Amino acid sequence: MAFESLSERFQAAFKKLRGKGKLTEEDVNEALKEMRRALLEADVNFKVTKDFINRVREKAVGEEVFGSLNASQTVIKIVRDELTELLGGTQSRIAIASKPPTIVMLVGLQGAGKTTTAAKLARQLKSQGKSPLMVAGDVYRPAAITQLQVLGQELDIPVYTEEGSKDPVQIAQHAIPYAVSHLRDVVIIDTAGRLHINEVLMDELVHIKGEVHPHEILLVVDAMTGQDAVTAASAFDQALGIDGIIMTKLDGDARGGAALSIKAVTGKPIKFIGVSEKLDGLEEFHPNRYASRILDLGDMETIIEKAQKAFDEESMEDMKKTMKSGTFTFNDFLKQLAMIKKMGSMGSLMGLIPGIGKYKKELDKVDMDGKEMKHIEAIITSMTEQERTSGNPKMLIKDSRKRRIAKGSGTRVQDVNRLIKQFTEMQKMMKQAKKAKNKRRGFMPRLPF
Repeated sequence: MAFESLSERFQAAFKKLRGKGKLTEEDVNEALKEMRRALLEADVNFKVTKDFINRVREKAVGEEVFGSLNASQTVIKIVRDELTELLGGTQSRIAIASKPPTIVMLVGLQGAGKTTTAAKLARQLKSQGKSPLMVAGDVYRPAAITQLQVLGQELDIPVYTEEGSKDPVQIAQHAIPYAVSHLRDVVIIDTAGRLHINEVLMDELVHIKGEVHPHEILLVVDAMTGQDAVTAASAFDQALGIDGIIMTKLDGDARGGAALSIKAVTGKPIKFIGVSEKLDGLEEFHPNRYASRILDLGDMETIIEKAQKAFDEESMEDMKKTMKSGTFTFNDFLKQLAMIKKMGSMGSLMGLIPGIGKYKKELDKVDMDGKEMKHIEAIITSMTEQERTSGNPKMLIKDSRKRRIAKGSGTRVQDVNRLIKQFTEMQKMMKQAKKAKNKRRGFMPRLPF
């Protein structure tokens, strides 16, 4: 999970602050030392780390938090605001041309995932009502054109190619009038990966830019390469003049150093992030939301957006009533799992709930894409009506009940025990969400119920 190690370290530092009634300057300095170590170990640029810590210290002193009963909350708010600025401040979107088509050019190093990202971006724009055209401009990598064509067929999005052509500049140039004649309002040009020190290939990108005049040049970088991604971004921007960054594989980078450094070093915003290998695994980047996730303050805005896409109105109302009532039964558990499956992995969603990070690892063990869901359904439907609706897992403490349920569902007693544990963790999560709603502060996100 993105920023997982950094998040754990920051939460440990804040836990010490929350445990004190009043803070001294020594308390804050100790927490800042811990944060500084956490940022450096997360592979955040040294100068960026130094500037971040200094800004937090200056603001903490300016707020006169020392001796205040709400000092720890004030410090956390200052850190959240500074993390938001470090990640870019505000969301940066693609600039849509007033006269179509909008031309988006994807560039980057080899292996960063440009071709797949082109398809993901096209899919997202299509879901927003656009009519994208993908252009196969990578003529050097074997099967790159075929890969884009296969992805285009899967998404029902056309791909422009020129059979036999080995000139990326010509291909990109010819794609624009083709898009106009076929009423395509967005053109996404997939270019070949190249090292920023390869002057010949970098000049090729400059020529493509000069011919098609893209409205957006987006650099695709691999988050897991850390500061190498930041170095590449600086070099591509100097040679080409990029407008923004798409950071792939952020879901696999537990440190997050590149994401926390790249805007401060290059001045260019992260516009999209790759959060899975699936074609729907591209998200718009919201600096404030990710800052809140790092500090375990939750991200209810993203939950609401995911829910609106995945659920119908009746399902949403049902979920709200369940969470508002404070009761949670095995029947509710089965419904929630079916709904959550539409929104993504259990673990990724847990990171969006305020204060729920400590339960995420256990819940992430639920394999929602495999046989687990069928086993859960079989086990719950094998319970008596009283067992399913009581919401009390202690009712199933007797081994005889577990054996009966296991036999009726064609599973093992171990499977029943695992389900009970997962149910208990989900109950805790629901109570934590309810508690966050009742005790939220000014900087806490508002819950939708």
